[in-house]
Amino acid sequence: MKARASCSLGLVALVMTTWVAGPAWGQTKAGPVDFGKREFMSNCASCHGPGGKGDGPLTDLLTKSPPDLTRLAARNGGVLPIARLYEVIDGTGVASHGPRDMPVWGLDYKTQAAEHYMEAPYDPEAYTRGRILALLEYINRLQAK
Repeated sequence: MKARASCSLGLVALVMTTWVAGPAWGQTKAGPVDFGKREFMSNCASCHGPGGKGDGPLTDLLTKSPPDLTRLAARNGGVLPIARLYEVIDGTGVASHGPRDMPVWGLDYKTQAAEHYMEAPYDPEAYTRGRILALLEYINRLQAK
């Protein structure tokens, strides 16, 4: 199990390094791709708003207003609660049935990975972890100074 975990972490580090530094995968003609921002705009901005302030276009349809993501660190003594955010995004410990204010993105990411990789060998945990970590890095950049 330890070998697989370190292999998975190594894979995530390699992918994240390639995204940041690699011109072949991490750039377009317009410049580097911001994977965290892309993830946020694709999956979070509709509820949390493009600036993360909880003012997305779907807020009127929700029973509970989404939180202002730009104030998470300020409300936590100046420290962004990364582990807690990871759990919320991933859906760790969420009952399979019952109310939930936010979609379980971890399961969605694993499903997308299976559809993408099909029969090719891949690590769904590493794929999911990479997407969530890119998103968390972007949420960190959204924090009010």
